[in-house]
Amino acid sequence: MARRGLALAMAGVALWSLAWALIAIDARATYGARVSADEPQYLTTALSLGTDFDLDISDELSERSFLPYHEIDLNPQTRPLNDDGQRLSPHDPLLPLLLAAPMRAGGWVAAKATLAVFAALTAAAALWLAVRRVGVGLGIAAGVVAMFFAAPPLVAYGSQVYPEMPAALCVTLGLAAVCGQLGRGARVLAAVTVVALPWLSVKYVPLAAVIALAVVVRMWSRRRRELLAEAVFYVIAGAVYLWLHQAIYGGWTVYAAGDHFVSSEFTVVGRQPDYVGRTRRLVGLLVDREFGLAAWMPAYLVLPGAMAVLARVRPPRWWAIGAAVAVGYGVATWVAFTMHGWWWPGRQLVVILPAAVAVIALAVERIAALRWVVLGSWIVGALSWVWLAIEASTDRRTLIVDFAETSNPWYQAWSALLPNYQSFGGLGSVTLHWLWAIVLIAIAATAWRCCGGSGPSSHTPAGTSSAERSTDGIDASRIP
Repeated sequence: MARRGLALAMAGVALWSLAWALIAIDARATYGARVSADEPQYLTTALSLGTDFDLDISDELSERSFLPYHEIDLNPQTRPLNDDGQRLSPHDPLLPLLLAAPMRAGGWVAAKATLAVFAALTAAAALWLAVRRVGVGLGIAAGVVAMFFAAPPLVAYGSQVYPEMPAALCVTLGLAAVCGQLGRGARVLAAVTVVALPWLSVKYVPLAAVIALAVVVRMWSRRRRELLAEAVFYVIAGAVYLWLHQAIYGGWTVYAAGDHFVSSEFTVVGRQPDYVGRTRRLVGLLVDREFGLAAWMPAYLVLPGAMAVLARVRPPRWWAIGAAVAVGYGVATWVAFTMHGWWWPGRQLVVILPAAVAVIALAVERIAALRWVVLGSWIVGALSWVWLAIEASTDRRTLIVDFAETSNPWYQAWSALLPNYQSFGGLGSVTLHWLWAIVLIAIAATAWRCCGGSGPSSHTPAGTSSAERSTDGIDASRIP
């Protein structure tokens, strides 16, 4: 009965998330194009794969095949790579491969709808992670997951053409695999996610490493012979990745084919990165006036407290989930070129947000007052997204150029209380930065104190067997 209830809830959350993601399919990214920045690059490569069965977009560029979704001329972002004039988009090819068939069958609309399906699958996986791995009750978990997937930024990337949502699905499934009984099926699932993440984007390599290391840690003490086979597989997969990139793109990453990275493909992280200065993103990723998560969905202010609750309650293998969220946040803080960009806010964090939502659900279950906070915040966040989606579908605003100029009175009032990290030199933004830093620390400290520690022995995810609690040496053919 419990399994059936969870299955029904997953189906319900998936359909709910799909419906919300479809709202903005017709919303325009800019005034001159339906999609913008990297989106047309992914779609054009998907079109090439679907029609020509190759990655070369030179003919699509010359024939202007992008006009149905990018009415103005397209910045190719690439350069001729050989005497034949071959051009390869400097974006990893797995997302275009996933969208190739939809692009051939139904164009950009079908491609966006496919990403909405990925959002639905990710929501269902996040609910499964929250219930079966973090140990949250089904009712609380379903409500929290449903709310966060119907608010920015998760709802936004349910229809925007970026690898963020497929990558978020991989991370969520990978964590579900390594946090349960590590049988053959779980190890295969973990391996698939580890291999897929770098092919979605090289920036996801650290998260793939977290999942792979979790497998190593789980198998180290009792199953070293099997671990050797796992390690050989990962080494071969990494070698194939590097070899194919050298053979196809002429470098270690796809950026070698880009016209912006002629001097070095590694300048994608910045020519002279200011890592000390980037540290302010620890706060800014949450509270930046335009690009912060909490600017559009204030419930993300709960995240520091939720991580404190996770560390205090410590469900089985909680460290893997905590490490994934921390590493993803760290990459967005110190590795990403910018936290601002020609995209919808929150892009750099979407990959870890489903796992973070599962952790937030744990905090909501443990601290009853947070239920009203999250509910009220969701109403505001959902209203903000619907408001902007309507504006962007009627040419009054767009999702990229002027989204912060939305006529939504709530956003205009709330954002005035947040620091502007795009003009950080002023006294006002610096003061607000430190005030919000204090607030976030206080939230974490209060959550730690309020949740009460129960330890791993008394807080066990639903459906977890006593054998699974006691040892990592159990062999199972599937994830329970």
